[in-house]
Amino acid sequence: MSGAVEARLAELGLTLPEVVPPLAAYQPAVLSGVYVYTAGQLPMVEGKLPVTGKVGAEVTPEEAKSLARTCALNALAAVKSVAGDLDRIARVVKVVGFVASASDFTGQPGVVNGASELLAEVLGEKGVHARSAVGVAVLPLDAPVEVEVQVELAGA
Repeated sequence: MSGAVEARLAELGLTLPEVVPPLAAYQPAVLSGVYVYTAGQLPMVEGKLPVTGKVGAEVTPEEAKSLARTCALNALAAVKSVAGDLDRIARVVKVVGFVASASDFTGQPGVVNGASELLAEVLGEKGVHARSAVGVAVLPLDAPVEVEVQVELAGA
């Protein structure tokens, strides 16, 4: 099933990817009441990380921002996997972005803007959310960025 949200993705030249399979003992997304909580989404493209390393060292902030967009797109796929239809999204409530950072890198908010901006582009006002952007020493598979999303659904 595809609706207005997936039509908007197509307008933006984006395709909803397949859900990224879990790397360990967890589910990509869980539905609880009217909320969907995604697991941390890595910037996987066709089962692989396009870039690895720390932001501010091996990865530029611009590359990392683009990777955060990919994380958000993967999160939307995870949401759809349990909600059935992205048009059910009432709003994105919270986004948490983790940025594997070089010791002197302090631009985590700019990196996670990649995810936030994508959600707003795709969902409009429903995509505007509260957010945390956190610098960390390392992420799974040496990913530069990881994003998790909490979404409220309309009409449980």
